[in-house]
Amino acid sequence: MRGVLILSGGIDSSTLLYYLLKEGYEVHALTFYYGQKHFKEIEYSKRIVEEAKKVGKVEHKVVDISSIHELIAKGALTSNEDVPKAFYTEEVQRRTIVPNRNMILLSIAAGYAVKIGAEEVFYAAHKSDYSIYPDCRKEFVKALDTALYLGNLWTPVELRAPFVDMTKAEIVKLGLELKVPYEHTWSCYEGGERPCLSCGTCLERTEAFLLNNAKDPLLSDEEWEKAVKIYEEKKKEYEGKNQ
Repeated sequence: MRGVLILSGGIDSSTLLYYLLKEGYEVHALTFYYGQKHFKEIEYSKRIVEEAKKVGKVEHKVVDISSIHELIAKGALTSNEDVPKAFYTEEVQRRTIVPNRNMILLSIAAGYAVKIGAEEVFYAAHKSDYSIYPDCRKEFVKALDTALYLGNLWTPVELRAPFVDMTKAEIVKLGLELKVPYEHTWSCYEGGERPCLSCGTCLERTEAFLLNNAKDPLLSDEEWEKAVKIYEEKKKEYEGKNQ
């Protein structure tokens, strides 16, 4: 079986990579550069692929579509807006939305799937993204699956989002069982040498490991202690706002 996977180098897509390999897929992973502020995603996607090749067959392409940057440069990830340092479910996190990103990336992935004879395209949308990112919802998955089928009738392609009903903590639980080397994944929206520990995706990552009674292996012991402290402070602040 062949499958095309959108791979960002983060926890979710890296876990999905290992999950697909366990299920017997030959994975053709695509990592996109669309004008992000930093290259950490690309660096870590290469790292996780090298690790994954030890357990299964993986082909990896980094696709430069940065020529579209000026068309979609809006928000904290692709324009000059600051990355919000707040809990991941707060409305301010909408500033991290890249306009129509998943539609664009999945459409390209579907074309690639047709070319190589793969019948399925995978991405790691999950339940924890529901409140902020419309293109990670089941309604979007269903609609785009239909569109991809209709657009490729002679060579049908199906869209799969196996984690759409799972929280990030549940994904990490699965990944720990699959022995995903999370030290080779990157989540932080900032492009620093080390994770900032306080942006929405860093907080969500910390929470996922805490709920699994596990330390994030990407972090040193000192960084982990700091991450937990920041998470607890931000969570308390968030809960105070929503009482």
